[in-house]
Amino acid sequence: MCDSDEQTARNCFEFVRDTIKHSADHRQNPVTCRASDVLQHKTGYCYAKSHLLCALLRASGIPAGLCYQRLSLDGHGPPFCLHGLNAVYLSEYGWYRIDARGNRSDVDAQFTPPIEKLAFPITVDGERDLIGIWEFPHSAVTECLFRYDHWSDVNENLPDIEREG
Repeated sequence: MCDSDEQTARNCFEFVRDTIKHSADHRQNPVTCRASDVLQHKTGYCYAKSHLLCALLRASGIPAGLCYQRLSLDGHGPPFCLHGLNAVYLSEYGWYRIDARGNRSDVDAQFTPPIEKLAFPITVDGERDLIGIWEFPHSAVTECLFRYDHWSDVNENLPDIEREG
């Protein structure tokens, strides 16, 4: 039992970030989308990991939603893809974005409210934060995750959008 929503949110974040393997980083199947599948198989792309984190937070009575960034695949420009992360409502700070994608040598996402420490900063022309906090996953994300059976196929066909908010 945690003393606060903030501590519960931190525990959920760290569990997903540190326990669930990022499918591409670990070259791991199966491709997951639903929170229950991510939990069962302990793997998922950023999108699937954000689905699990959202479900855990909501099950704990903490308001949470999905957020997206549009990022450059190589860090220099096109092509781009969506990146999935979360927003959680913390009574002391309001809505706070967190990124449980999973850390590696070039990624250091942390839970440090009120300061955001996301996996990827917006640095390249054409990259952006999508506006809003989404209640349900973006259709481009779910279509991709349900279409492909192998992590490498997802990696070659990461979802992207061009003109949405």
